[in-house]
Amino acid sequence: MTEHFSLRKIIKSGARAFSLAVPGTAVAAIVLAGLLPAYADRLTDLPHNRDDLTQTDRKRVERVVKPATSFDAAEKFERMQGGAGTSTKLVNRDALSHFNTNLSFKQEQTFKLGNALFRKLWVSSPSSTLASDGLGPLFNARACQSCHIKDGRGHPPEAAADATSMFLRLARPARNDEERQALETYVTASLPDPVYGGQLQDLAVPGLKAEGRMVIEYREQPFELGDGTLISLRKPSYSVADLGFGPLDPETTLSPRMTPPMTGMGLIEAIHPADILANADPDDDDGDGISGRVALARDPASGRLAIGRFGWKAQNATVRQQTAGAFSGDIGISTPDVPSGHGDCTAGQAECLALPIGVQADLGDTEAPDPVLDLVTFYSQNLAVPARRLVDDAGVLAGKQLFYDLGCTSCHVPKYVTSRAAETEAHRFQLIWPYSDFLLHDMGEGLADGQQVGVANGREWRTPPLWGTGLTRVVNGHTFFLHDGRARNLTEAILWHGGEAETARDGFAALERSERDNLLEFLESL
Repeated sequence: MTEHFSLRKIIKSGARAFSLAVPGTAVAAIVLAGLLPAYADRLTDLPHNRDDLTQTDRKRVERVVKPATSFDAAEKFERMQGGAGTSTKLVNRDALSHFNTNLSFKQEQTFKLGNALFRKLWVSSPSSTLASDGLGPLFNARACQSCHIKDGRGHPPEAAADATSMFLRLARPARNDEERQALETYVTASLPDPVYGGQLQDLAVPGLKAEGRMVIEYREQPFELGDGTLISLRKPSYSVADLGFGPLDPETTLSPRMTPPMTGMGLIEAIHPADILANADPDDDDGDGISGRVALARDPASGRLAIGRFGWKAQNATVRQQTAGAFSGDIGISTPDVPSGHGDCTAGQAECLALPIGVQADLGDTEAPDPVLDLVTFYSQNLAVPARRLVDDAGVLAGKQLFYDLGCTSCHVPKYVTSRAAETEAHRFQLIWPYSDFLLHDMGEGLADGQQVGVANGREWRTPPLWGTGLTRVVNGHTFFLHDGRARNLTEAILWHGGEAETARDGFAALERSERDNLLEFLESL
């Protein structure tokens, strides 16, 4: 039997309390007593072996996922980087919006229903639309699609462009044992600002002030490549203007987050935990300078610790968890998993809490009751990975070899075979090429945001998967990269790599112009 416990007002200053389903009263008592083991000990409870495979399967998988050693031609199945569900449709603005091609007819219908809800524009309450009201009261967007434009990559506000696909996360340090316990037991990944909550909402329903406006200032700084070429990198600084509810807490940190592409999320979820754990080396025991750490998160469905895979700091264990958090934080819509009808409003925002919400008793207990969350989750899990382009091109193959030689694959692990026990049949036992280890890495002071989220400290970020990278301009009309879009192209993105990636970055900077072009051609082919 599953029982619920609520960590008693862990944010006493006003943010909503966190509630989590945990199996059994004994586990709940252990959590509340702070007796769970340290981070390293927790990893031992996760599966370190592929328990979904026969011995024959295991040997087959080990053979298939071995790193490439020859670069004269493309590897077998390399073009189909999303496995059997890879989309081979024409490359255009819809290239990231197709469903996995190995879905059944009924699943295709479910995908299309989820797509409609993903694009749905929510309105403020009360409204005659009934099933569409509940927006906000504070929010960043009216629809999922508004942030995840064409299911692709967001952008920073440039010139007259709005900030819909980029926002600021807010977090502060723990101030008492109860808050420290909430972080240490992963009941929550971060502690919100006492008044403004966990995210700055720059929009509000009529009659309510927005929380504020993100302000970005850029300073150009030169980076000289080995051949004397000068590259200008823009270093951002962030602040908030027009605060609607008084000052931010002095200890609150601002972390910009640009919306990532939705590509292949269900396949990422289907990677067996043992394969992610196998690449972790938190103490750099092999001495290669790379010390990837596994992120941990609580799976809301079971209350158990699981590997964090989603979000810039891998704070979410499942696509459903990521989806429910976005409904609440981005749009202010309650779901069965995050049932607060006032979204990210806090006790310090009485005007917000006084406004009506959009719960319709005849439809359910939340503004987006089941099956809304189920459908949007299924949609998010089944957006197809696009087929690779020019996999046999000589320049692309030369760039691929450089990618390996420079050590980029130490973090951007090329391929996996997904679990045979994956929830959705279309995701099972698929050879996929995401180019990520899904671990946390110290990326240096240049990219640091100073904000701890779950396991990740202020210098650590999850390795983002690279599949679909080369379609950013086609789908989204820009080439902004990294968590805050500071990089205006792939060259700048590489040169911002520091910390554990500094050696690879310096290797790239030392290449001849033709070699750099080849490596970029390889990335553009993904």
